[in-house]
Amino acid sequence: MMNCELHDDTITAGGDAVSELYDRGFYGRVKGETLELSLVEGAYLLYRKKIEIFSDGTAIDFKMFFEIASKRLRDFELRYIVFKDLRERGYYTKMSPIGFRLYPRGGHPTKTRAHIFVYVVSERTSLPLQHLIRELNRAENARKRLILAIVDEESDITFYELKRVTMSGETAEPAAGEIKAPAVASLLNDRTIIWDPEVSNLLHNKYFFGKKLDEFRLQLSLVESGYLLDRQLIRIDNADANADTDTSAFDRCASETEPAYGLKYPVYSDLRRSGLVAKTGFKFGTHFRVYKQFKSDTHSEYLVHTIPPDHQFLLPELSRAVRISNSVHKRMIFGRPDADGSGVCYIEFEWIRL
Repeated sequence: MMNCELHDDTITAGGDAVSELYDRGFYGRVKGETLELSLVEGAYLLYRKKIEIFSDGTAIDFKMFFEIASKRLRDFELRYIVFKDLRERGYYTKMSPIGFRLYPRGGHPTKTRAHIFVYVVSERTSLPLQHLIRELNRAENARKRLILAIVDEESDITFYELKRVTMSGETAEPAAGEIKAPAVASLLNDRTIIWDPEVSNLLHNKYFFGKKLDEFRLQLSLVESGYLLDRQLIRIDNADANADTDTSAFDRCASETEPAYGLKYPVYSDLRRSGLVAKTGFKFGTHFRVYKQFKSDTHSEYLVHTIPPDHQFLLPELSRAVRISNSVHKRMIFGRPDADGSGVCYIEFEWIRL
């Protein structure tokens, strides 16, 4: 075993360690004539009995080193669990501020570029959306994938890949002049009814809005109503005020009925403009189930849940959402409307095996 010395948050070893540990195992980094190891690498090599670690001339056993390192490096124990798992499955890794840089199977630091950033977190951590987007931007700028490694209380690891996605489909919008005048509709509590049979059939059968109340009338959800009202394809008759309800008044009413309306509507509108058909995702625990091309015998490709810019992901809830989407063969997407109303950022979470 090679003798190493502990210094704050690094471990140093003599020149022999360069050929033995770096050249063969790609541990640490070479600095001059010495090898510097991270605390995580040091713990793993100590466990493998490849090195001995000393501090002020005193040898440190694995228990003592683990306790010291846990105080000096945040989430040390989590990083060690993930590092050990990846190493023992044949991956080479290098430390990064959020976890590790991961090299492809068969690759190593002197042969290939790292292709993944691994972000290590505990299942009890809440993750701010803004922080995730920042790390996703860094990964994309470096042309790397971003993978979340979540360590649960039994030290099992679940991996999720995060991807920014562009949502697009094949469903057309009602053509100009196809509906010659806005159809009369009535807002009744949390849904709208279109009374005109011809318009009802057109919007439902050709463009897949709403659900038929009967063979003559069409009922719409609040977001569908807001969208068609904004497109001036319907007008909402307000019998109490002896006038039509304008878009601003409808938005206020819809937000009182459904507090999440103001968050859901920008995403629904963006999906529709992108050629997608969005229907309620209530049975899956999300805001929308989304179709690229809607037919009576097709299944939705996506589950889309709308989140605000200051959203904090609770990892048990995230895990539940992704597992449900996998079980019904759909992709789990989170949509965050831009603050300036310019669009929507869509992020996919996909459970993967490494």
